[in-house]
Amino acid sequence: MPEDREAATLAARLWLPGEGPAICALRGERLIDVTRAFPTMSALCAEADPAAALTATEGRDVAGLAEVLANSRPEGRDARLPYLLAPVDLQAVKAAGVTFAVSLLERLLEERAKGDPVAAEALRAEVGDLVAGDLSGLRPGSPEAEKVRSVLLARGLWSQYLEVGIGPDAEIFTKAQPLSAVGTGMDCGVLASSRWNNPEPEVVLIVAPDGRVVGATLGNDVNLRDVEGRSALLLGRAKDNNASCAIGPFLRFFDGGFGLDDIRRAEVTLHVQGPDGYALEALSSMRQISRDPLDLVSQMIGPHHQYPDGAALFLGTMFAPTEERDGQGFTHRDGDIVSVSTPKLGALVNRVARAEACPSWEFGAGALMRNLAGRGLLGVFR
Repeated sequence: MPEDREAATLAARLWLPGEGPAICALRGERLIDVTRAFPTMSALCAEADPAAALTATEGRDVAGLAEVLANSRPEGRDARLPYLLAPVDLQAVKAAGVTFAVSLLERLLEERAKGDPVAAEALRAEVGDLVAGDLSGLRPGSPEAEKVRSVLLARGLWSQYLEVGIGPDAEIFTKAQPLSAVGTGMDCGVLASSRWNNPEPEVVLIVAPDGRVVGATLGNDVNLRDVEGRSALLLGRAKDNNASCAIGPFLRFFDGGFGLDDIRRAEVTLHVQGPDGYALEALSSMRQISRDPLDLVSQMIGPHHQYPDGAALFLGTMFAPTEERDGQGFTHRDGDIVSVSTPKLGALVNRVARAEACPSWEFGAGALMRNLAGRGLLGVFR
């Protein structure tokens, strides 16, 4: 939970057995169902002031926080009891790539090594000196960045990753389909064929249809490094697989006590605990992002591209683990427990499994509409 949760405006999507997904407000130690006012999280986020709207809406008490958290753990859940879902539904799930110098280095290594982790390690020092010496601290699209671009082109070192890392246009891609993200406590998926992969802990902005940033949560942009390293055209296969997108635990709305500056100052911690006793912990700072979050939002949504149901935007990661595991740097093992946390958003916790073995994604937009219609909630939409 957020360290200041008593002062936070928090919303959750909860699975209520026998009913379906519910939009809930956290009030004290209780989760209050407000689905009759806001059938979807997308509808709530489209309000002029979602935090105020959620606070002012009455609802029914459906569960205690402690019981829901206890039933939202990777070790398994009781399907007869409520549990947390990803706190987004109809929103497009988008992601920004190569927004930190460290992630730029790792993408360059993947590209030059063609997805081979052993070859990437041999190239690390050479390419690392280039990134650390010439690229960190550059403002993408600036005259200084353009000068570096010209030098690298002349040296034959230009790359598609350098283009989005220091060029004027950010990499904005579709991470997952609406309603396909898993929530905290659920298994997150890695393709069985992948031999080099990693978690990507990120802050996720929640954007209303008119482009306003109305809140934030946490995400794990699970990545297959060997797949993307073979070709950037395989980005979809590397990123969008069954259960490969995790978001949660709650959506925290912007209000008088929490806003975009808190995101700009956020420190995000990643912890991986393996079933073999392996442990890894790392910290990344949003202060080191190369593009301001609002710049990334403006490149995603605007006159050039609309999202009528809103969007969730992953802001990118500076974390790419290189510690030895299995003799080739880091890669996941089945059963790894991955925790992504920051004090004001809480912790998103998932267990790693093969994507093919994770529960199939079956509850899409059609299923949601049928469910809401069966509960007499479709007429609530404004």
